Amino acid sequence: MMLGYRGMGLSMGSMIVGWDNKGPGLYYVDDNATRLSGRMFSTGCGSSYAYGVIDSGYREDMTVEEAYELGRRGITHATHRDAYSGGVVNLYHMQEDGWIKVCKEDVSELIHRYRKGMF
Repeated sequence: MMLGYRGMGLSMGSMIVGWDNKGPGLYYVDDNATRLSGRMFSTGCGSSYAYGVIDSGYREDMTVEEAYELGRRGITHATHRDAYSGGVVNLYHMQEDGWIKVCKEDVSELIHRYRKGMF
């Protein structure tokens, strides 16, 4: 899908997630066909802002709810600080039997919720 746009001056990165017989997989794929496997990624023009939140809050022993909240905070921070990012947090959780939509929340509401602790 992305290969058809190679050499056209576009810049993009995607996260691809799934589950196979080895367990969960998370991959970053860009417009140069670079594919990286890892435990966490952030893509897009606001990703450096998201990484700041994720790097400071990530722990190996996080609960699922704590991970949701960290993702929500990272996306909110990136969207707030980057003028080209969107205004909604869409958060999904990939599980062995499929995915679930965790939330779709307006960033302006989340900013007010996080203002004291985050900004």
